[in-house]
Amino acid sequence: MSIEMKTQLGVVDVSKDVVATIAGGAAIDCYGIVGMASQKQLKDGITDLLGKENFRRGVVIREEDEDQIHIDMYIIVSYGTKISEVAYNVQTKVKYQLEQMLGLDVDSVNIFVQGVRVTNP
Repeated sequence: MSIEMKTQLGVVDVSKDVVATIAGGAAIDCYGIVGMASQKQLKDGITDLLGKENFRRGVVIREEDEDQIHIDMYIIVSYGTKISEVAYNVQTKVKYQLEQMLGLDVDSVNIFVQGVRVTNP
């Protein structure tokens, strides 16, 4: 599965795994994020942290129409942070990174907080 972008010079196909990896990397850079969680909690175990090589398992890319791209992100936040601010920061950073790196126009970035973890100071 890939996302097709039409330009004046031709067509560019970008794999959904690439988009998910870029989105996961952008999310991890945000303050208050402990890690990514799998969207398949029953199969993978509840709120297991995903390593850097598995960011795409915590991100779901959906295409409803040809031009509408929606991203669902499953995250684990740090205890003591304001969850609404962390979610807003992730949304804006992911959208910005995908627009800058791939030229994708993302319609929505949906955040699903799967857990809260206490981090070592």
